[in-house]
Amino acid sequence: MSAAEQRVGAAGSVVEQLRERIRQLQAEPRRYLSVLRTGLEAVDALLPAGGFPLGQVVELCGEAASGRTSLALGAVAAAHREERLCAWVDGPRELYAPSAAGQGVDLERLLIVRPRAPEQSVWAAVQLARSGAFACVVLDLTRGVGATGRPPRVGIAEARKLADAAERGGGLLLLLTSAEAPADGVTRLRTESEDGEGWSVEVVRSRRGGAGSRAVVPWRTLYPELGLEDGGRVLDVGPVAEDATPDFLREGAWVARNGYGLQGQRPGRAKALSSPGAGPDLAAAH
Repeated sequence: MSAAEQRVGAAGSVVEQLRERIRQLQAEPRRYLSVLRTGLEAVDALLPAGGFPLGQVVELCGEAASGRTSLALGAVAAAHREERLCAWVDGPRELYAPSAAGQGVDLERLLIVRPRAPEQSVWAAVQLARSGAFACVVLDLTRGVGATGRPPRVGIAEARKLADAAERGGGLLLLLTSAEAPADGVTRLRTESEDGEGWSVEVVRSRRGGAGSRAVVPWRTLYPELGLEDGGRVLDVGPVAEDATPDFLREGAWVARNGYGLQGQRPGRAKALSSPGAGPDLAAAH
């Protein structure tokens, strides 16, 4: 058997393991679910449904460190509390599983997909959402990868495909985008940092009303474990000098910061949606 045939066989085995695990988890008792609430009342109240509605696409658009990823993790954690499955299409390859677990995400119920090519991200999200297996699918397009380095932008045609997949599958599709490359044609919530004291969420586009609604939330609502009740700040480092770190060291620091190389595995890869001890290699299937 050639090396190529062996890789195809290994990928098929991983996919079959995931299918069996999904069937097992879907067979567990659960109640009807139509909305994913983040637990942040001020944010949930911005949308007519009282939270993120299943069967639709919602865009979280903002700059880095504006709370968009934490808000998405809150929705995933809400689905996991209801014993549902979720998927995260990690385009920038920056989702750090231990941090996600710290926000209530159940890694055994989260499938992390890292497409090998940037143009595969939207396609992967469409397939995951359309399958109906996941209560929430997150598509992270916040950073550019590849030669251009620009964040990919979702146009009208791709937005329609995402909306159709969410409606058919009956789950929530959360689209994370940067302020410089917002998506077209979907409900958009803009997240912004409020001078280090908190963050705001504003509905800037919605077909069901609510556009212009805005909520300002203290950081401690997202990160209570940091002890911010007495006025502490999430980050206060003062003036930042020009980074003189050599390129080869900076690349190594990025690898360490994002968890690559920890115990010889990438974050979230070993046990996502696997039975104890199985540990399918998701990278081999994508």
